[in-house]
Amino acid sequence: MLDAATYTPRLKAAYRTTIRAALKEEFGYKNDMMLPKLEKIVLNIGCGAEAVRDSKKAKSAAEDLTKIAGQKAVSTKAKKSIAGFRVREDMPLGAKVTLRGDRMYEFLDRLITIAMPRVRDFRGVKPSFDGRGNFAMGLKEHIVFPEIDFDKVDEVWGMDIVITTTAKTDAEAKALLKHFNMPFTS
Repeated sequence: MLDAATYTPRLKAAYRTTIRAALKEEFGYKNDMMLPKLEKIVLNIGCGAEAVRDSKKAKSAAEDLTKIAGQKAVSTKAKKSIAGFRVREDMPLGAKVTLRGDRMYEFLDRLITIAMPRVRDFRGVKPSFDGRGNFAMGLKEHIVFPEIDFDKVDEVWGMDIVITTTAKTDAEAKALLKHFNMPFTS
């Protein structure tokens, strides 16, 4: 049995031991505080039209996201009523969760080593950075995570994953994620 007080996620330990030294050498940082690190990972499932037709769909998406993240997901609600889409204000339309600390490293490890290889016809992820060192990607099916029992899934959801780093540039963020073994295409 693992002792919670002494347990450190695998990627967090790798960051502390090898990745920081490699980044310091690669970019010539003079101070350890200049090194880029992971800040948070935000997961989002948007149900859209399915949630409008059946309110249980958003609840189902939130439950699945809670299983994937290991942390309770928050329901996302409509800000305005839109008659053309039959959306009312405060109607649940999806779910999101923000991961920090050990849970963030655990999720990233599961994403890279377990979930991504299970994606059909997977050839790597396209580097999609925002100019400030944050990386965003999408998955077409949330069922690639082992926490989701495929037989009990009523709907397959797409999923957005945003990895926020303290890197100042996209090159620094890409190098950081490459050291975490993120399978970039180029």
